Amino acid sequence: MPQAIRFSRFGKAHDVAEVIDLPDPGAPGEGEVSIDVEAAPINPADLLQFEGKYGAEPPPLPVWAGGEGVGKVTAVGPGVTHLKTGDRVMLLFAGRGNWRQKVKAKAGKLFALPPADALQLAMLTVNPPTAWLMLTQFVAPQEGAWVIQNAGNSGVGHSVIKLAKTLGLRSISVVRRPDLIDDLTKLGADAVLVDGPDLAARVAAITGKEARPKLGIDAVGGEGTRRIGQSLADGGVVVNYGLLSGQPCQMDAGEVVFRDVSLRGFWLARWFATATPEQMRETYGKLIGLIANGTIHVEVEATYGLADAAKALAHAAREGRRGKILFTPNS
Repeated sequence: MPQAIRFSRFGKAHDVAEVIDLPDPGAPGEGEVSIDVEAAPINPADLLQFEGKYGAEPPPLPVWAGGEGVGKVTAVGPGVTHLKTGDRVMLLFAGRGNWRQKVKAKAGKLFALPPADALQLAMLTVNPPTAWLMLTQFVAPQEGAWVIQNAGNSGVGHSVIKLAKTLGLRSISVVRRPDLIDDLTKLGADAVLVDGPDLAARVAAITGKEARPKLGIDAVGGEGTRRIGQSLADGGVVVNYGLLSGQPCQMDAGEVVFRDVSLRGFWLARWFATATPEQMRETYGKLIGLIANGTIHVEVEATYGLADAAKALAHAAREGRRGKILFTPNS
């Protein structure tokens, strides 16, 4: 029987995850395809969902887990002409619940992916477009301009570093541990700084006061948001997409009132709800090309089968990781 992961109570993911046996989903119906899941990453948003802390309010229980992944089409239902058996597809459009061995999904928004590493393609749906859209939608990219981000060692952080290069931007990544500096420098960050109260002064020393970043990307919240805001030029924009600190975003009134530094939020799910099919194809077309040529490459630390869900989720929550953790449900 095919397996899937769900949770019926909120808590730490490795404590509350349940591996469930399911009946075979059966043959695809009109406009559907059947998919065997090849790989599915564990993202911070997934861990927050297990704790009931992701989104505007906790979801109703039980919840099937897993927000993105990649799989191969095993059967095509009536009326589906743009996909065939053997095509590899992204799974986000199939909805949450992708930490499973088999998926039956509506084919309308699925499209065949070009040949590339399955693990890298599994991480295409969320982190690269989150980085790309934050880099391009809030402050128009200008050749040689600086951008600053915290959580530079995260999946999105790695994508920001790589994609900033393709846009002609110079990046500063803020981290919590000195041992991450060499890794991110080798990845392509123009500067890597350990977070602290004097962050703004150290940023200005690197960029010059007149060339401070206009765009700051914040995954931390709390004091992390404040220090990113303090590091920006007048009129700069802090874009928050996560609360790794568990604290609400903080901004100094003086930064907001006297220097016109603003705080915006970004949620990829909202972009999916409002973007046109053309916008989606354009965005993913660019990103797929960058994965295929190796520009975007995320280090993988470990893969697990679904039966080892507790071990995988504990590993994903561990500090000091140097790569992504993924499920490979059918390997």
